[in-house]
Amino acid sequence: MKFSSWSIAFAACAALSATPGYAQGVKIGILNDQSGVYADYGGKWSLEAARMAVEDFGGEVLGQKIEIVTADHQNKPDIGVSIARKWYDVDGVDMITELTTSSVALAVQELSREKKKIDIVVGAATSRITGDACQPYGFHWAFDTHALAVGTGGALVKSGGDSWYFMTADYAFGYALEKDTSEVVQANGGKVLGAVRHPLNSSDFSSFLLQAQSSKAKVVGLANAGLDTTNSIKQAAEFGIVAGGQKLAGLLMTIAEVHGLGLQAAQGLVLTEAYYWDRDDKSRAFAEKFFKRTGRMPNMIHAGTYSSTLSYLKAVKAAGTKDTEAVAAKIKELPVDDAFASGKVLANGRFVHDLYLFEVKKPSESKKPWDYYKLLATVPGDSAFPTAAASGCPLTK
Repeated sequence: MKFSSWSIAFAACAALSATPGYAQGVKIGILNDQSGVYADYGGKWSLEAARMAVEDFGGEVLGQKIEIVTADHQNKPDIGVSIARKWYDVDGVDMITELTTSSVALAVQELSREKKKIDIVVGAATSRITGDACQPYGFHWAFDTHALAVGTGGALVKSGGDSWYFMTADYAFGYALEKDTSEVVQANGGKVLGAVRHPLNSSDFSSFLLQAQSSKAKVVGLANAGLDTTNSIKQAAEFGIVAGGQKLAGLLMTIAEVHGLGLQAAQGLVLTEAYYWDRDDKSRAFAEKFFKRTGRMPNMIHAGTYSSTLSYLKAVKAAGTKDTEAVAAKIKELPVDDAFASGKVLANGRFVHDLYLFEVKKPSESKKPWDYYKLLATVPGDSAFPTAAASGCPLTK
């Protein structure tokens, strides 16, 4: 039997399209903690935000359907990398985003470098992502430990909180947040009296809180997040830490944790977020759509995942291709202006935008559901984040 060159080429293309890793369409992966300490902080709510971005974009790009896949990395780098590797090699995933938990994000970022795939970190905080661990196709979207340190740490030192003791989550994120905040405290004339590290997802913070209390530091810096932060604050109340004159600083808190605590327990806390649902018309419109779907208001991770997904799709459209090099270049070239934030993307992959210093309202000050924050100050993006040249990213040298 004879085959024409056309039929051979057609058969080859059909085989290629059926091969794992050559899936048709544009596929985005939402990889985060969906069952553990960060499940409310990001979790299934970030997935819903990504779906909203796809719908708002129109459901397809370059004539191809947009698909979202999702998985729970359980805050374990080995599980996160295993999922990401399968997504890249077998399932044809083009971009992974959200990536709560710094240790997982750093591991997936290295795999993405190896596979020449785009990742956009939203929920993880370590500033190393666009610092010494940067890669050509890696981006960091909502916030980082440097920005949180400048916002919350800088403000508290300037208002008299000039001695600090840290309670730090014992992994990459906690170390980075403690380090960056310590540097801001010391640069503003404050002192760091010590630190204690606790395991991720602790249930008993009593021994750590007693050490913080005995330090006599004016500020106890909580270099943790999610349920670890809310449990720290609840147990600190039992020990009378705030009543005794020390101030708690939630260095990474979002409206999800404030809602979990309730205003009675959270009132007076100072925190930095990159997004607040009631800030302007754009943020309110997004939040109201999100609330109808989820029954809760979004935090900066949820809104940031909407933005990262939308920005990726806009870059694919502008590039006219899914090619990683071309899309990564477009993400860095295109300005960002959406319901989450407005700003620019630097050569190291850092999305630079304003952040906001908030104080949690007293129950008597809240006028409606989810009316939780008083704006104390706007932290300009150029102050919150270092330049690409100063970030330590090897790509910029």
